[in-house]
Amino acid sequence: MFVEDTELWKKRVGHYKSVIAQLGQKGRYRNLLDMNAKLGGFAAALVNDPLWVMNMVPTVGNSTTLGVIYERGLIGSYQDWCEGMSTYPRTYDLIHADTVFTLYNGRCEAENILLEMDRILRPEGTVIIRDDVDLLVKIKSMADGMRWNSQIVDHEDGPLVREKLLLVVKTYWTLDGSEQ
Repeated sequence: MFVEDTELWKKRVGHYKSVIAQLGQKGRYRNLLDMNAKLGGFAAALVNDPLWVMNMVPTVGNSTTLGVIYERGLIGSYQDWCEGMSTYPRTYDLIHADTVFTLYNGRCEAENILLEMDRILRPEGTVIIRDDVDLLVKIKSMADGMRWNSQIVDHEDGPLVREKLLLVVKTYWTLDGSEQ
């Protein structure tokens, strides 16, 4: 089970590095958050990179994989993404959200999840949202409204897969003098 999961995530992380060139640069990303860690495969695929990943297991659904994450030697915790995360603002350089919006669809507003992501993400940090294309189109519109730079890219298996990636960079901006 671990071998298959690790191989899947090595393939996915390889794709991430091909579309986000900075992901392969040492020191660009140090603190990563996986919002839906499942078995911890995302973190395991990055084990040789100089960074650490906080693996969060959502409290919704029937996911009880935190013990598996610990068995793999990784760190993690449970989190309800309809609530704020107990962490300092601007803690993470990169946030990975694998089907988080599908998981919470109808449970809470996507805007609230995005606002919490904005709070804990450093300026010029990156978000990778992996989800169904219909949800990603809506989320992209919200992200653009938050002054994030975003683009939807194809799944690692090609353009015919409904699951896509929304790549987002949180811009650093301040009010200009006339708006203060």
